[in-house]
Amino acid sequence: MTESKNKDIEALCAQKGMRMTEQRRVIARVLATADDHPDVEELYRRCSAIDDRISISTVYRTVKLFEDSGIIERHDFRDGRARYEQIPDAHHDHLINLRTGEVIEFQSEEIEQLQAEVARRLGYRLVDHRLELYALPLDDKPRRS
Repeated sequence: MTESKNKDIEALCAQKGMRMTEQRRVIARVLATADDHPDVEELYRRCSAIDDRISISTVYRTVKLFEDSGIIERHDFRDGRARYEQIPDAHHDHLINLRTGEVIEFQSEEIEQLQAEVARRLGYRLVDHRLELYALPLDDKPRRS
């Protein structure tokens, strides 16, 4: 799915008239190249490996700024931490492996059509949605108590 998320975050910030410090540039680049959905602590770890002058508070502030500007999207995948991804060019949904925490992006035209049909049947026109599936692998053995 990364091909649909390859917009340059720095360019989006410039389009919105945002002042870009060198630390914001590092954070933007790390977010733009992330193949996963990192939380702030993971972003901080990756950014500080590039520039050890970046503080965790700078990462928090910058992530909030990018989120408020509509450049990145916040997710809560029930693991107790906010996770982020660049707003993609193409809509996709998420399947979360409850055993490993892995987040798998997918697209399904059948699901999109079904959601629109459900909204229509209830008297609505669907304008947006977010679908998160929480799952365990088929070969997963139940844990014994």
